[in-house]
Amino acid sequence: MITDRPGAGALTRAKAAGIKTAVIPYSDFVDRDHFSAAIATKAKEAGAEALVLAGFMRILAPVAIVRFPNRILNIHPSLLPAFPGAHAIAQALAYGVKTTGVTVHFVDEEVDHGPIIAQTPVSVVVGDNEQSLRKRIQLEEHKLYPKVVAAFAAGRIDVVGREVIWR
Repeated sequence: MITDRPGAGALTRAKAAGIKTAVIPYSDFVDRDHFSAAIATKAKEAGAEALVLAGFMRILAPVAIVRFPNRILNIHPSLLPAFPGAHAIAQALAYGVKTTGVTVHFVDEEVDHGPIIAQTPVSVVVGDNEQSLRKRIQLEEHKLYPKVVAAFAAGRIDVVGREVIWR
């Protein structure tokens, strides 16, 4: 488990589960390329064959993406391609959509752009604000992401171009 935040709660959970951890602070590097290379190198050294991003609010540089082609998974709180970027929930509310949701996708060199692996819709209800909608979206994230990661780890997900094939 690699994080860029020394106080991340996931560190405690990983250590308790006997998972090796590493902290690679972004501030230790001159730019995104060097930071991304360090993440990819540390992951490779640990024997990682893929990366699963969770709560990682940075954009990996191409140097990491080419080392893990179609093997970096990410989760996003909208039904991509709608509302990419850091403020998806606020954008969905401002736009007045009736349905938003969760997308698990492969990471490519563009923000929230890679091939879509799975999606789950979440209804926007009258009176929703960012906090209430985020809670319902996170409930679905916590169901969907483990299923996708398990299927990927079992070799049941392939990607050809932008098409994701489940076996």
